Amino acid sequence: MDTRIRGFLRIHADFDFTIYYDEGYVSFSRDVQSRTGEETVTGIKISRGEENLFIWCFFLAIVQLVNDEALSYDWVKYIYIDDPISSLDDNNVVALACQLSALLKDCKIKTAISTHHTLFFNVMYNELRKESTASRFLSFDKETSKYIVKATGDTPFFHHVALLKELKKVADNGKIYTYHFNVLRNVLEKTAAFHGFDNFSDCIKREDDDLDDVLFARMVNLLSHGNHSIFNPLEMVEDNKEIFRNILNRFLENYKFNDKLFTER
Repeated sequence: MDTRIRGFLRIHADFDFTIYYDEGYVSFSRDVQSRTGEETVTGIKISRGEENLFIWCFFLAIVQLVNDEALSYDWVKYIYIDDPISSLDDNNVVALACQLSALLKDCKIKTAISTHHTLFFNVMYNELRKESTASRFLSFDKETSKYIVKATGDTPFFHHVALLKELKKVADNGKIYTYHFNVLRNVLEKTAAFHGFDNFSDCIKREDDDLDDVLFARMVNLLSHGNHSIFNPLEMVEDNKEIFRNILNRFLENYKFNDKLFTER
């Protein structure tokens, strides 16, 4: 087991470990440079992220044993992973997702993975989608209060793209509710941070009328702070709907996304 774990761990971390099976604990160590040369410091305290990496690699080693049909794990019928990414940087998220998907491609055990981490989901989906012709996406339709299962090819996998598709849909059909300003503010804030702007209003396309810029920024501020619940939605008045459309359309003009996202139904 130690060798299997190290095979995964060495890709992500520079510390080592010793498992005391009889006593039931793990000790960590790391090679450090000293005045006399390199020495191994034992009994070190690792960070929360490093701890999660070790646990992940331990789990991957078990999955590998299941995949190799080891007798000690022949009782395993299913693999379930619940929201596994925590305290990890994006590089490790990608690497772990690639390792896991590589194991699952040839795995005969049915596997379910639930996650809120869009990057992890996107890597897993892209790695595994060629292995399956029956990929489906589960969503909830607020209008009908029913769950829908549909082909994943129709659904954007990055959170902000999915939000934009929903915003464009409601802007076109006129069913714009108060909480949609919260969603719009969410997209604007993330875009501003990504592009290095100090304020979300910098992501609203400028026109000749400066008053519009001030008005739009104030409206987003005002209506996104209204604590509007998605469970008790209120439809906007027509004036606010028009402002919403103007802000969204300016944003989409300024930041080019795939037009097919907003034309497919």
